[in-house]
Amino acid sequence: MMRSKQHTAPTVQRKLHLDSLAVGLLIVCSAFWGFQQVLVKATIVEIAPVFQAALRFGAATVVLVLWCRWRGVTLIGKDQSLWPGLLAGCLFAVEFACIYIGLQFSAASRLTIFLYTAPFWVAALLPFWVRSERLRSLQWLGLGLAFFAVLFALRDGLVQATYPKQWLGDLLALAAGLAWGLTTVTIRTTRLAVISPEKLLFYQIGVSAALMPCLSLLLGEHWHTGFSGFAMTSLLLQTVVGAFASYLAWMWMLGRYPATKISVFAFLTPVFALLFGTLWLGEPVTAALLGSLALVAVGIVVVNRKPST
Repeated sequence: MMRSKQHTAPTVQRKLHLDSLAVGLLIVCSAFWGFQQVLVKATIVEIAPVFQAALRFGAATVVLVLWCRWRGVTLIGKDQSLWPGLLAGCLFAVEFACIYIGLQFSAASRLTIFLYTAPFWVAALLPFWVRSERLRSLQWLGLGLAFFAVLFALRDGLVQATYPKQWLGDLLALAAGLAWGLTTVTIRTTRLAVISPEKLLFYQIGVSAALMPCLSLLLGEHWHTGFSGFAMTSLLLQTVVGAFASYLAWMWMLGRYPATKISVFAFLTPVFALLFGTLWLGEPVTAALLGSLALVAVGIVVVNRKPST
């Protein structure tokens, strides 16, 4: 009886709007994700990007398994989630491969802006399967403002690039955003929507842990040990806070709140990436980039406005 209970996910009452708990978690997660992009870029000097991702997700998978054993959460069972779980895991791996490789060619703050095109894909595709996720006209206007901000930032990079192959970093970030959006759609429209957050995360970081080393070898990256104290601290933060705690919180919210509103709210991450990138790495701040971030902020507010009664 106990085993069948673990296989059956409890019924969760979904909410139509983000409450204070969700907003607080999103702010904390967005702040760390913005910092994390800068952290990854600073660590690329010592650890090759995809190899860095392989170490991160491999360690995070171990941490998650230990957490689930301690909490008594079942990760393997017949719940018809295997194939959609593997699909979500592959999309997740593609997203982070593009992010880590793209950081070699673009500023962390800039790459983060393009990564957060993901809400457009969620808002455009998810309503075909989940009617409650449909946006009103005013909310589409908010998305339009944010989309214009992304295009404006892209124009700035094409006209006056600060990195030799910045266009490549931009394209990889856009591909990562598409993969993230498709991951969210997969989660909300399949059996993944009713499994535990831990198992949902296990599919994604587990598949990534399996695929990233293969990709790293194909790219000819150098594998080595004997990292500096900074690199070890970076990997620890990326693993425990990034790939485990923050993503587990994200999966938990996807099971309880509207995915469209959660995704758009996460546009705050580029603001934090800009802040940390400027303070730590001395990355350039252009007028176009600041204008893009302002429009993104307006889009967040508009999309998350409650309908007037």
